[in-house]
Amino acid sequence: MNRRLWHLITGLLTPAWLLLTLIAVLIHRFIPVAPWLMVHLLFLGAVSTAILVWSQHFADTLLRHPAPGGRASLGARLGAHTLGAVLVITGIVGGWWPVVLAGGILVGTNALAHALLLFRQSRGALPGRFAPLVRYYIAAGIALAIGVTLGVLMARTDIDGESAERMYIAHIGFNLLGWVGLTVISTVALLWPTVLHARVQTTRASARGTLPLFLAGLAVLGIGLLIDQRLVAAAGVLLYLVSLGLVLVEALRLARQSPAVTFAGWSIGAALTWFFACVLGFGLIVTFAPSWVAATDRLGQLVPVFAVGFAAQILLGALSYLVPVVLGGGPSVSKATAALLDRGALFRVIVVNVGLVLYLMPVPSLVKVTVSLLVVGTLASFLVLMPRALRQNRRLRQATDATAPPAPQIAAAPSRRTGATITAVGALLLAVSLGIAMDPAAAGIASGGASADRVSTGHTTTVEVVMKNTRFSPDTIEVPVGDTLVINLTNDDEMVHNLVLATGVVSGSVAPGTSRQVDAGIVGADVEGWCSIAGHKVLGMVLTVVAVGAEPQSGDDSPAMDHGSAPAGGASSAADDLDLMREPDADFVARDPALGAAEAETVHTLTMRVEDVETEVSPGVTQTLWTFNGTAPGPTLHGKVGDVFDITFVNDGSIEHSIDFHAGALAPDRPMRSINPGESLTYRFTATRSGIWLYHCGTMPMSVHMANGMFGAVIIDPPGLSAVDREYVLVQSELYLGAQGGEADADKVAAQFPDLVVFNGIANQYGARPLTAKAGEKVRIWVLDAGPNVGSSFHVVGGQFDTVFKEGDYLLRDGGSTGTGGSQVLDLAVAQGGFVELTFPEAGSYPFVSHIMSDAEKGARGVVLVSP
Repeated sequence: MNRRLWHLITGLLTPAWLLLTLIAVLIHRFIPVAPWLMVHLLFLGAVSTAILVWSQHFADTLLRHPAPGGRASLGARLGAHTLGAVLVITGIVGGWWPVVLAGGILVGTNALAHALLLFRQSRGALPGRFAPLVRYYIAAGIALAIGVTLGVLMARTDIDGESAERMYIAHIGFNLLGWVGLTVISTVALLWPTVLHARVQTTRASARGTLPLFLAGLAVLGIGLLIDQRLVAAAGVLLYLVSLGLVLVEALRLARQSPAVTFAGWSIGAALTWFFACVLGFGLIVTFAPSWVAATDRLGQLVPVFAVGFAAQILLGALSYLVPVVLGGGPSVSKATAALLDRGALFRVIVVNVGLVLYLMPVPSLVKVTVSLLVVGTLASFLVLMPRALRQNRRLRQATDATAPPAPQIAAAPSRRTGATITAVGALLLAVSLGIAMDPAAAGIASGGASADRVSTGHTTTVEVVMKNTRFSPDTIEVPVGDTLVINLTNDDEMVHNLVLATGVVSGSVAPGTSRQVDAGIVGADVEGWCSIAGHKVLGMVLTVVAVGAEPQSGDDSPAMDHGSAPAGGASSAADDLDLMREPDADFVARDPALGAAEAETVHTLTMRVEDVETEVSPGVTQTLWTFNGTAPGPTLHGKVGDVFDITFVNDGSIEHSIDFHAGALAPDRPMRSINPGESLTYRFTATRSGIWLYHCGTMPMSVHMANGMFGAVIIDPPGLSAVDREYVLVQSELYLGAQGGEADADKVAAQFPDLVVFNGIANQYGARPLTAKAGEKVRIWVLDAGPNVGSSFHVVGGQFDTVFKEGDYLLRDGGSTGTGGSQVLDLAVAQGGFVELTFPEAGSYPFVSHIMSDAEKGARGVVLVSP
């Protein structure tokens, strides 16, 4: 195999991983453990493959001594790493610990073998100015082996608490700062001046003492995490940061002498800037986070920035420069290939980096979505340009009679740079505008404002208002009538808030730790304000603007209006449209209540994703519910005692949410914390006790979040559970209807006055689409009362229960001690559950209800249709 073909084949591995990463990004809403998967496809796949290839390539160049085994050895290492990475990713996605273990061992062992071979290669080399840079690659391989070991241990779900948090931080440190960081520092030491066409006699990275300082930083970081000493760990990051700063100062000096004029130069320069920022952020988080739990949470948010800002840009920048060099074909062919890879260079760099800055700002969640899609699409353009560059290179090399030589790669003319800049800014503005258009209220855009007929004094009253503990402070503002009111809002809470005034002024979402100025207009009368995020007003988050000197207002004339949690815009409640005797449409499909057998796997891996979904809860009545995986109740989890549930919780909703699994016993601090839109967390628990358990959102006001659909069931089969012919699950809950298509009415929730009481989310659905059974069959029905406020008394009309299991134990089993005992109801308080078993003696229709009869009349009823 010739040199060019060898580099072509090995070089395609990295784009293949990048393509898989892009696919995962595009379909992440539909795949389990999506955040973990996207990060590892990029780092464990694309970046690590590139490191193996290019570290060997640069070692060969710097040492001028052949590597042991030559290409065959590198091919074996690439194959081993690829197989190991595939096993790790497959094992995590599928929840198969032995597969994860096998893949991790293969990746870690291969990293050590890579380091050992580079060490042997360096021992036989002649001394050189830049030969010490190979030592970075050796150290990086050892760091990856440590990081992979920690990652494999983290996959063991019985490791939790602060030990798991510190292990996670060490995993990030050794993988990102060690494996990726050290390799990039060594490579860029020579690649950066080469890209800039700058002359270099020596580099800071190859100077004596620089690498030991990096290694000392990693070692101290690891020791600090091992002994649970935050300041020691922070000192380790500081040592690393000092050494990195020394290297980057030299890179900055070179950039000032020979400014970048190509995509490779701009992209690598931007990547190094983000690298320094991410290491600095790493150190600040480790130093100042209030706990290891908080540090882990914040570092998890930093990893995507490291991935896009640093890793993706350094990878694409390096490939853009190195691919034409490796393909060769002579100066003119290489320049033509490089020119194609340089298409839209300035546009791409501006969009990616400014877009990432916008993403990190406290902008509405839909703006984050549109901007991130633009950034991802811009990065993905490389996957289009690279195949075209390969084809062009091959075509030019095969040409026997070249005409005019391709134009050399030169700096873009000022006018072209201006055009690229304007186009990039326009694309970003379009993405931001699209996000705002989809959610104008979150951006503070609303109709209404000060009345034109109010007489202005020409004076402005400015007031500082702090939002904390779900309160406005102060909650009453006195303003002279006729003054213009300006409110400086500061959110010192841990959740997103906003301010809505009855005049129609909307602040937009104010993220934690940020501020926003609100121009409330001219004050002519008392005005009420509140936080419009569901339930926050009920918790007391109201603000009153008192117009000092205003004439008394009649109830109808005052602009202060009771918006509260009433339907938006004063619309009537959807309860006005209820008709509980109405039949659903012919194409209506009820939620399947059948419970299948528990899977044989002992580790259950799945993603629980919050989504806002408009749902028909009764014929002709819809509500926008906050759901887990698109349904309310969410999916039913089913397992056995001893099973492990590995949950990735993703908030794709519009406000902050959380999740609480009653089926697991663990400290709630981290897994049950509230997360903002676009964030995710990992929740692992072991099912140590049997029963049917509630899971729900625990974000305050919890009653509103649960009433608006955020609940579901986990069934853990008791040991020795007898076989039955049919098994069903019914989750009872209440609905407090807001406007048609709107959200739950928080005032009704607080008053505990439900409009509907339902099984599995929809009123009377099993009256229209009955459960089925045959006469003489044994039927088990699991029942969970999710509430949030009303208990249940489950009864089957015409049926008698011979077995009743409630809250973890049998109240009655196979007729009890007499053999003839029976039960007529399964009575449940809110959050309790159990099951009943019965046999239907003959064919017919057997209604089932909550025997709290007013609740049955509100929709908590259905039918079991028994055939002969």
